[in-house]
Amino acid sequence: MAVVAGVDFGTLSVRVTLVDSQRGPIGTASSEYPLKRKREDPDFATQSHAEQMEALVVATRKVLAETRFSGAGVEALALATTGSSVVPVDEQMQPLDDYYLWCDHRAHAEAKEITDLAHAENLEAIEWCGGVYSHEWGFAKLLHWLRHNPEKRARFASALEHCDMVAATLAGITDPKKVRRSICAMGHKWMWNPKWGGLPSQSFLSKVDPLLDGIREKIGGEYLTSDHLAGGLSQEWAEKMGLRAGIPIPVGAFDAHWDAIGAGCRTGDVVNVVGTSTCIIAMAGQAELVHGVCGVVPGSVHPQYTGIEAGLSATGDIFEAIARRAGVKVRELAVGLDQYRAGQTGLLRLSWDNGDRTVLVNPELGGVTFGWNLVHTAQDELFAAIEGTAFHTRIILERMEEFGVPVERVINAGGIPQNNAVLNQVYANVLNKPVLVPKGTPTSLGSGIFALLAAGAFATIEDAQRKMCLPYEMYSPEPAAVEVYEELYGLYRTAYFAMGQSNAEAASMGKILPELRRIAATVRA
Repeated sequence: MAVVAGVDFGTLSVRVTLVDSQRGPIGTASSEYPLKRKREDPDFATQSHAEQMEALVVATRKVLAETRFSGAGVEALALATTGSSVVPVDEQMQPLDDYYLWCDHRAHAEAKEITDLAHAENLEAIEWCGGVYSHEWGFAKLLHWLRHNPEKRARFASALEHCDMVAATLAGITDPKKVRRSICAMGHKWMWNPKWGGLPSQSFLSKVDPLLDGIREKIGGEYLTSDHLAGGLSQEWAEKMGLRAGIPIPVGAFDAHWDAIGAGCRTGDVVNVVGTSTCIIAMAGQAELVHGVCGVVPGSVHPQYTGIEAGLSATGDIFEAIARRAGVKVRELAVGLDQYRAGQTGLLRLSWDNGDRTVLVNPELGGVTFGWNLVHTAQDELFAAIEGTAFHTRIILERMEEFGVPVERVINAGGIPQNNAVLNQVYANVLNKPVLVPKGTPTSLGSGIFALLAAGAFATIEDAQRKMCLPYEMYSPEPAAVEVYEELYGLYRTAYFAMGQSNAEAASMGKILPELRRIAATVRA
């Protein structure tokens, strides 16, 4: 028997779960930390490394106290985090600023410059991240920081992804050159791939902006899958957390990727990790390009398979925004949604409130709802938003299938599906596929599985999944609803591609949303 700690850093809190190799999860606790936003700049979203680490200590000690389990008996600790969440550090690994959180969207211009130059230079890497480099990703955020913090540039030594920074901190690493970096993080967000020898060339990066001179070396080092160790828990952090020093910490990953493992993902599965946003995770036996999909990276989810990531930039955040504007909580607004029928609202809602991550990869978009009349309610919009996120998910799954990614099972994981039967049934009807939902909360279970592997409790991920993963509840498609959604999906798909991109066929519609953003930004300035 082995007991380990699985850690999951989310957008607003950290969860620590103790996992027993025989009994599965035996206890979980969480602790919150603030998300820093600015009303005058809706693209701004940062978080403090120190506050996150304080929350980790609180959550760890809380779960040990609640389970009455001795921290000395915990045999490994593994962690997953948000991403791309980027922190610049100095030569002693001290943060020079807060994290640019995954949902920080200030780096629009930098992302466009990277994308444009990549296509001009025929950089292969750009095709493997969907043809567009995102404002949510590492190089764009780092360049934005360098441009806007000239007084701190002289102290800049490196930039780290959230998962790598936390693992290095816990392991007591004080030299950026000694950090073992996550292939999951660097592959999906920094254009790393063994196919072209790692990161894009320094000559390319310097052409983007001379501020990136030398950056390839500064973020160099070992790039590893999560069946390798980032280090062992330092004495300092062992004492703070109430654990034993020296226990192994595997190389970390992004929360959605490990949530997929914790949800039982295997080849042929697609896991929708539905939370504030949606990450769509799949695995394939070999690497194939998927146009418009965020990343195709060997070893990023399961060390032996190619990981594929796509997603929606906002899901739960959209539901929260609708409820907030109505002056109620989502839970209150959702009461009675189980009585709604497919298409009854007459509304069609595009899920672009935070831009489009996949398949258009266009941050300049905004939420759109068609069909309003004078008696529609906030609850009508909430139901239409659930339908809209399901339609957007279908757009993505069809694109993946078009490029050879098998979609045999659909699993809804993350924080929302366990508490929203209406959403799961709508997804089953829109996708016209059975939707499986873990009976319980799989969040941080994936971290627990990798911690169990590090502790030597299981030989393979599959062995651990068979023992640890939760059973499923299945939502089957309802024929009458499927028929209605086939019609609505045709309308959604037309609006999605007509309004979401500027081209000869849709020039007049494609300009509307970017122009609205431009005008609003001008007024704010």
